[in-house]
Amino acid sequence: MENTTLLQKIMNILEEKKAGDIIALDISEISTLADYFILASADNARQLDALEDAVEDQVQLDGLHKEGESSSGWILMDYRDIVVHLFTKEQREYYDLEKIWSDAKKIPV
Repeated sequence: MENTTLLQKIMNILEEKKAGDIIALDISEISTLADYFILASADNARQLDALEDAVEDQVQLDGLHKEGESSSGWILMDYRDIVVHLFTKEQREYYDLEKIWSDAKKIPV
C-alpha cells in the first residue's frame, strides 16, 4: 500500500473513532525515522484502547511494532514509514511532539 494511501486510511479510521486533534506531519525531509507521524488524542484510556484496536484491526500489515499501554497515556504504532502516536490529552500536551517536530510539514486531515 502506498504511504499516502495508508496515511489517509489511518487518519480516516481515527476520525471515525472520534479521536481528537488529529494531525499528520511529513518528516521525510528532516528525519530518517519515518516519512510521516500521525498524532491523535483520546479523552481517556478506554478510548485510547479503542483507537489502537481500530487501527490495528483495519490496517493489517506485516511488521507492526507497538510500544506503550493505554495506562501510560501514550501508544506508538510503527508501520515503518508511518508512525502513529496515540495520546491522552495530558500526555500529548506534556510531550508536545508538534513543537519538537515543528519543522515538519503539516498534512491536512
